[in-house]
Amino acid sequence: MLQSIPSGAQSLSSGTEAARAVEVEKQVVGKVTKRLLWFIFLLFVFSFLDRINIGFAGLTMMKDLGLTSTQFGLATTLFYIAYIACGIPSNIMLARIGARRWIGTIMIAWGLASTATMFATSPNTLYLLRVLVGITEAGFLPGMLLYMTLWFPPTYRARANALFMIAMPVTAALGSAMSGYILALDGTLGLKGWQWLFMLEGLPSAILGLIVFSYLDDKPEYAKWLSADEKAVLAHSLQTKRMPAPLKAGTAVPDASGGRSLFAELTSLTVIKFAVAYFCLVNTLAMVAVWAPLIVKSFSADASNSTIGLLAAIPQVATIIAMIWWGRRSDRKQERRWHLVLPMLMSAAGWLFTAMSSNPAIQMLGVCMASAGSYTAMSIFWTTPDQALSFKAQVIGIAVINAMGNISSALNPLIVGWLRDATHSFTSGLLYSSTLMLAGVVIVLLLPIGGRKKTAAALNA
Repeated sequence: MLQSIPSGAQSLSSGTEAARAVEVEKQVVGKVTKRLLWFIFLLFVFSFLDRINIGFAGLTMMKDLGLTSTQFGLATTLFYIAYIACGIPSNIMLARIGARRWIGTIMIAWGLASTATMFATSPNTLYLLRVLVGITEAGFLPGMLLYMTLWFPPTYRARANALFMIAMPVTAALGSAMSGYILALDGTLGLKGWQWLFMLEGLPSAILGLIVFSYLDDKPEYAKWLSADEKAVLAHSLQTKRMPAPLKAGTAVPDASGGRSLFAELTSLTVIKFAVAYFCLVNTLAMVAVWAPLIVKSFSADASNSTIGLLAAIPQVATIIAMIWWGRRSDRKQERRWHLVLPMLMSAAGWLFTAMSSNPAIQMLGVCMASAGSYTAMSIFWTTPDQALSFKAQVIGIAVINAMGNISSALNPLIVGWLRDATHSFTSGLLYSSTLMLAGVVIVLLLPIGGRKKTAAALNA
């Protein structure tokens, strides 16, 4: 006679199988991480460098080209207008022809356009060249964010996003230190320091674009470096592991379209709230990217450009540490809302410290808080939109949210430049950024963002 298996033994067996499944999943995700993250991180380094190097070039270029702060800000604003206009079409093209061919193509194009900025001779030529960089670079970040949803399950997404997006503070840190020394090449071979800057930081993007064609795979099923079993494990994780948002009775599951049309999803109140929240957050990212060297110089007036570059790297080092630690913590806790709100509050407080204090040490602390808080919040933010969008809406939805954020990037240089010209100080611009970040916190608290989910994967992450 067969004896029944004790319920305790059944539970133990089930628990063992679950633990084994989690371990296999972690190994597959680890393999994907080792293959992809270092490379797309490197791509993002040069993408972000080509976006922000105008901030470092401005230390000497403004004088050489006779630019006011408003004109300098307008050059960046025009970049973002072009960036915004081309972001959605670029993501549609990526979805149609694949990341490998599209990302490789646009990298070559923006690398050459960024390098060509060295030939600017007046405000108008600078405007034209920055528009070209904006057009060609527009699809990279939204495209990569979409690409990562095809490779990293949601329960691993915060740390993957953090490891990818630390390219921004890493670039700002290395760029700050390196750009000061590149500017010192002023006069070498008859070129200005800022001309050397655009050339040495633009050409690598075009070279990397050629490498993309042979290195990236569009989807896991095309990856020769994954076995059939590994592809199956990854596909199962991508399909089943979504963090649920808290629902009220009678509401639709956020991840599903609920029978709505694509247009209805993209114009829903939820998507609008995500877009507005990102608008408020990205303002500070632009503030750090464009104005940080000049902000640091405002309270370190006697320092050389090389010293300013080194000082401007300090906030980025703090940002790198914060992003890695906070992203891992968010995945471990499987909590998003407060892991997004708290760094946003820290960022708002940082700008207040910088604006209201006359002590250089406190002002530097404020810049560190603003930078660490905003970039950390961004890496958490991008784990959340797919909770509220169906798969069919993600291609355009991510681009729409990113475009709305970049409207803020476009406005920030113009508004802060105008405020600085009008007041001869960064104080009003810093208060503007702090206020927008606090408004963003209010919007985030209204978003349908998932809370804690104590799954085996989370507990063993």
